Amino acid sequence: MNTADLGLPVDVPSTALFTDQYELTMLRAALTAGTAERRSVFEVFTRRLPNGRRYGVVAGTGRVLDAVENFRFDPGVLGFLREREIVDEQTLEWLAGYRFSGGIWGYPEGEVYFPGSPIMRVEGTFAECVLLETVILSILNHDSAIAAAASRMSSAAGGRPLIEMGARRTHELAAVAASRAAYVGGFATTSDLAAGFRYGIPTVGTSAHAFTLLHDSERDAFQAQVNTLGRGTTLLVDTYDVAEAVRTAVEVAGTDLGAVRIDSGDLLLVAHRVRQQLDELGATDTKIVVTSDLDEYAIASLAAAPVDAYGVGTQLVTGSGHPTSSMVYKLVARAESTDRKAPLVPVAKKSTGGKTSVGGRKWAARRLDAYGVAEAEVIGTGPVPAALADRQLLVELVKGGEVVAREPLDAVRDRHAAARAGLPMSATQLSRGEPVLPTEYVHGASGS
Repeated sequence: MNTADLGLPVDVPSTALFTDQYELTMLRAALTAGTAERRSVFEVFTRRLPNGRRYGVVAGTGRVLDAVENFRFDPGVLGFLREREIVDEQTLEWLAGYRFSGGIWGYPEGEVYFPGSPIMRVEGTFAECVLLETVILSILNHDSAIAAAASRMSSAAGGRPLIEMGARRTHELAAVAASRAAYVGGFATTSDLAAGFRYGIPTVGTSAHAFTLLHDSERDAFQAQVNTLGRGTTLLVDTYDVAEAVRTAVEVAGTDLGAVRIDSGDLLLVAHRVRQQLDELGATDTKIVVTSDLDEYAIASLAAAPVDAYGVGTQLVTGSGHPTSSMVYKLVARAESTDRKAPLVPVAKKSTGGKTSVGGRKWAARRLDAYGVAEAEVIGTGPVPAALADRQLLVELVKGGEVVAREPLDAVRDRHAAARAGLPMSATQLSRGEPVLPTEYVHGASGS
């Protein structure tokens, strides 16, 4: 089913205006100068990880592929550009026929990355590639930030399931993307139904404090929920007195009550008390779910608590303090002329203040130590050393303008778990530190 048929705000008919204006003014000037058709290579990378983070997570690749396919300048969009006089008629005519016909390579979604990693490489004419800068960065910067936070949280959870519940803490469309990225990073379920519909992520949800407050007593509220949803439901027990609520919950649902949820207070202390009470009442299989503005540090602090699942909202959808991945999209090589056979030459701006770039069309590989654990991210131009030939990271995503690498979201989630497991053990430490792998550069010819 096409989600657009239902009018849900999860798809758009065109992504063409998810673009900064200077992309179009550069296009206009390049068309006038006769350089627009020069073969070009753009790369997405980040110069540094967020302060204290040990690795990044590639997320949003599938959404990028959708965005590239939907990058079309329809009559309404062209009319807007004409009315605002953003570009001239020559450029409007060119845009009317825009279809990306180049190639895209990238780290497979779910993979980890480090400073300098060529996370995505976009190849084609300058004109067709430069227009994609903003939408690609918008998706990758957001989704990778959420996935990185989710990965840290899932690692801290130590195998206990995590519930994504941040839809009310961010923009309604960002919430859907955040649910997807959280699932990639290791979350098990989401409360957001649009994310479940759009991406097939398992959804969960029972009741809020408002439901308890609606009824004349907590017992009435619990009885209504159990009558409707069954004994396996999760009852919220911290509206009034937690101990009394737990006692009432077991009386209403019996010892096969599914779970209780705690949303406030000293979660470590309360969880221990609730577990003891549940066991004394015979509800030994009843689970305990905790929520209340958790982040990876709070989750780690509850490692010794009798908690069975965590619900995370605000800190997840804001990247746990780092809402962007600081990725950039830079021209690293271009042809000497518009001749299709003209060789590529590496290019990079000269800059101080940390905004340096490395020119040339790059490959990337991950070197392993004698124990099969990753020890370095190797990035180079020119021929790939034989020892690294089977360790290359970039895969073909788009060929001749056609997407060639769509995959199920569960495969992406599994890939991330495997990639994280292949890093040194210090990768999952929450203490501040440098990237867990060093980045090494191997310089050669830029390639043709």
